[in-house]
Amino acid sequence: MRRQIASGGWIEYDDVGRGRPVVLLHAFPLSRLMWRPQIEELSKDYRLVTPDFPGFGGSGASHGAPSIAAMADAVAGLLDALQISQPVVLAGLSMGGYAALAFARQYPARLRGLVLADTKAGADTAEGKSNRDKMIAFAQEHTAEEVFEQLLSKLVSEETRTHRPAVVTELRRIAAAQPTKAIRAALQALRDRPDATPWLRDIRVPTLVIVGSDDGLTPPGVAQALVDRIPDTRLATLSGAGHLSNLEQPELFNLALCGFLDKVS
Repeated sequence: MRRQIASGGWIEYDDVGRGRPVVLLHAFPLSRLMWRPQIEELSKDYRLVTPDFPGFGGSGASHGAPSIAAMADAVAGLLDALQISQPVVLAGLSMGGYAALAFARQYPARLRGLVLADTKAGADTAEGKSNRDKMIAFAQEHTAEEVFEQLLSKLVSEETRTHRPAVVTELRRIAAAQPTKAIRAALQALRDRPDATPWLRDIRVPTLVIVGSDDGLTPPGVAQALVDRIPDTRLATLSGAGHLSNLEQPELFNLALCGFLDKVS
């Protein structure tokens, strides 16, 4: 489905199930299709809204300089277009987690609960920014699938790559379909995002932090730092999962998410 939003662009999204609204924000360099295991399980009890960020999936490119704040604005614009005025539970993984944190700062009254999966609050270090620049340059000359292959060992645990090849095949399919322009814009937004750490103590809704035990990009220690700073938070560590924990260990991810939703929805 597609909706025009107030900023003038359009957002492609799925809106499945009935009940209290839960919004799921996807990781880089993927699309809303990454949430299929969660839609299949949770749509029995909740209304699940899964947007594509600007430029990804079927969504139109963003206007102006790419930023995580603009991603959060696009989510708010979609909620307005869908006439969802009640507070939502917002869940984001990796890049989606950065956008979820920005949304929590920009639109706190629109939140009922927050889920931060395999993500962090801190800004990129100087080395991290340099690596983003190198990846932007790589994406100028290579396909989306080639970009994904460069990132694969960081995004997915060795256990998943060895024992669950179907997961890698699905991720490769989703990533290969993304426009390289969107990938470059998202890399800029990730590189330039501000440090969200100073705002964490202002989050006033129940929060769940999820992390894969084998996440090499945002490891369990980084997840614990979120738990230590957000007032009402619980932590779920998923054994055998890397950075894309919702697909690597979907049963464990769904169990943690459903348990949280039961308490806040």
